Amino acid sequence: MINQGWSYREQVDRRSAGQTVLEYYTCHYRHSSPSEWQERIVLGQVLLNDRVTTAEERLQAGQWLTYHRPPWEEPEVPLAFEILYEDDDLWVIAKPAGLPVLPGGGFLEHTLLWQLQQQYPQDAPIPIHRLGRGTSGLMLLARSPLARAQLTQQMRDRQIRKVYRALVGVGDLEDGFTITQPIGKLPHPVLGYVYGATSNGLPAHSECQVLQRRSDATLLEVTILTGRPHQIRIHLAAVGYPLLGDPLYDVGGVPRLASFRHPEKVPVPGDCGYHLHAYHLTFTHPGTGRSMNMTCSAPPELWG
Repeated sequence: MINQGWSYREQVDRRSAGQTVLEYYTCHYRHSSPSEWQERIVLGQVLLNDRVTTAEERLQAGQWLTYHRPPWEEPEVPLAFEILYEDDDLWVIAKPAGLPVLPGGGFLEHTLLWQLQQQYPQDAPIPIHRLGRGTSGLMLLARSPLARAQLTQQMRDRQIRKVYRALVGVGDLEDGFTITQPIGKLPHPVLGYVYGATSNGLPAHSECQVLQRRSDATLLEVTILTGRPHQIRIHLAAVGYPLLGDPLYDVGGVPRLASFRHPEKVPVPGDCGYHLHAYHLTFTHPGTGRSMNMTCSAPPELWG
């Protein structure tokens, strides 16, 4: 299915002042080559202060750049999701693996947010937290201003408890263990950066419990006390046990990039294949004040 295209508008900051239009886009958006950006500028798809520009024009701080991306065909994804709980304040849904939550990485209309906005144009439910594209399970969405404010605050105060099921390889993991590896930004040849295990990153905390030891895999329950991007994938990889099928994170919690020479083959966080499921969610209802405990059945490979 061809989507409607999209316009990306952004303001030039002081650090980018003096760059040419071509240098700006080549530096900031490495998913496309300089020749591809050159062609888009020549075709008039890039505007500077709402007027046609040239690749060689120098930028000034405060100017506005707009890239009008023409309609494109998005990858097919599972668009249906199940509503497990609903009232006037909030929803709890079961997101399928493969469905992105927000636009990005070639996805615009094939996202949870777009589907919500189309089905509820006046008051679309708003995600309070995200799940990776390849992650399935429980997501919390606000339907009222009160719920959005209070649930967001609960997230900041770490009052929302999130428990996951994860599948890793066979090994000598302890029955219970804690991971506190900091998570920060690492260079990425296409995206500019991705998150990974770093010595100077932000604090992150995961509590892990072995649920089942199989001949070919180990099933874990992971409770995250912080919500860093891709935290479980990075943390388990950092201690030597990447999620089975994870195309991005390797042992050590760093991205698999060394063997990829072609940009179109470099793995990105939205690539699927790993086994991770948001199994249990606990929070305080913003309207009634009662404790909410939600569970979402895991895929067969993540059953304990």
